[in-house]
Amino acid sequence: MKALVIYDSFFGNTEKVAQAIGSALGSPNDVSVCRVSEMNHELLKDVDLLIVGSPTRAFSPTPAIKNFVKSLQGGSLKGVKVSAFDTRMNIDEKTPGILRFFAGIFGYAGKPILDSLVRKGGNQVMPSEGFFVIASEGPLVDGELERAAEWAKRIIKD
Repeated sequence: MKALVIYDSFFGNTEKVAQAIGSALGSPNDVSVCRVSEMNHELLKDVDLLIVGSPTRAFSPTPAIKNFVKSLQGGSLKGVKVSAFDTRMNIDEKTPGILRFFAGIFGYAGKPILDSLVRKGGNQVMPSEGFFVIASEGPLVDGELERAAEWAKRIIKD
């Protein structure tokens, strides 16, 4: 299986999650992990699995990730297994009400990424997943890299 993990990252947290996912998916011979700014559409050639990740910024993926997905030709992911992930702050009862309200309405980066990949012809193999950071700049909550690796292992089991 040839897999590609594409990500964007502002503070390094999403990059760490992408690397953990890539390592769990297989060897560097079979899995490439690439920052979206270095993405070359040739990397998509013969890919069996595509995972795209972004930090959640203003309840949305980064502009670079949105532009990447938008640049994909309609139907270009036909036959490709896809999923997505994001990094986000944990919204709980301690979070100010307005943030909980907006998060409930607008959500996080992972789901719109995955929905877009499916519209481009991809086959969803796993719902999008969110990985938690402490505050907007991180660091990651303890155990999130291990959780990312477990999520990736569930993807390749399917």
